[in-house]
Amino acid sequence: MLYTINMFLDMFEQYILQNWILILILFAFIVFLISTALIDKKATRRLFFLIGEIFVLSLCVFTEFYFAEDINYRLLRTILMAIRYSASPILLAHVIFTVVKRMRPLVFIPAGVLAIVDIVSIPTGIVFSINDANELVRGPLGYLPFIVAALYCAFLIFILIKRSNKRLLEIIPIALLALSFVSCITFPFIFRADFAQIFCPTIAVALFIYYVFSILLLVKKDALTGLLNRQAYYSETSRAYKDITAIVSIDMNGLKKINDTYGHQAGDEALITLALCFKRSCNVRQSAYRMGGDEFAIVCYKNTEAEVLKLIERINEHVGKTKYTCSIGYCFQKDGHIELDELLKVSDEKMYQNKAEYYKTHQ
Repeated sequence: MLYTINMFLDMFEQYILQNWILILILFAFIVFLISTALIDKKATRRLFFLIGEIFVLSLCVFTEFYFAEDINYRLLRTILMAIRYSASPILLAHVIFTVVKRMRPLVFIPAGVLAIVDIVSIPTGIVFSINDANELVRGPLGYLPFIVAALYCAFLIFILIKRSNKRLLEIIPIALLALSFVSCITFPFIFRADFAQIFCPTIAVALFIYYVFSILLLVKKDALTGLLNRQAYYSETSRAYKDITAIVSIDMNGLKKINDTYGHQAGDEALITLALCFKRSCNVRQSAYRMGGDEFAIVCYKNTEAEVLKLIERINEHVGKTKYTCSIGYCFQKDGHIELDELLKVSDEKMYQNKAEYYKTHQ
């Protein structure tokens, strides 16, 4: 009995010493989430759950390596190894589910299948096993956990970049996430078992930095749609007005009717859907802004008129796949002699002409 108590006390001491930085990061993350009202409640709940997952995983990893030298705990180590190999893709799936808006729970399916395979590996060794010399042996599917984790990482980075506004302040935290996740996949092959013990702090730091940057970006981003806001429009166009060759004005059709008939939540859903269409349509030299209400603008930098028309074509294509419609107008200039306000004015006028034509045929 005394031996068991001393062992647990030693484990507790060793865990604190090895994971103190992780504990501080997770505590700071919790305080951050409690003190800010800028992250919606659903995302906050998911983040709390994610923090809990990271903490539990750190306990499992610590316990696994605490008994690494004792052959008597081989079965326990095998079980904990199955948990560790399963938890990493589940953690990455949960990160995707949390940071990517409107992501469906289907994202957990590959991680769930891998978890089943890892559990089956405990008696069969199909993924891993521990031999009589107390050494890790990879089975026929020994690299499957790393492949699944790599696919999750690639998907997360791809979708975050695709849905971003292609601004440096947005790309930096995405790049940090990418760096941390890539290191989590590649470093185990370089540093072997030593890296497993800093996996959790790596993920925690990356997530914390990502959300700190996200809060900073809220000054420039529209909270509902994730597009750049009106303040960002005036700030950015005033600095680079000489490079602006076109402005595309967009106004959603029928938002008031949706709000009156189905409620403002349905209206918000419509605006979010359209904003996603605009993000998907823009390239790196085209920036989408929510100007207010159901009004949007896309500023085109150093675009030809053909590129602007192609942008409008992409917008119509993406919006056409939804149940919503919008009116569009644009103003293009070649030489940069037209004032920005005049560009926007002409673009708005053409958009309102398009809207008038729409309502003539949709009474």
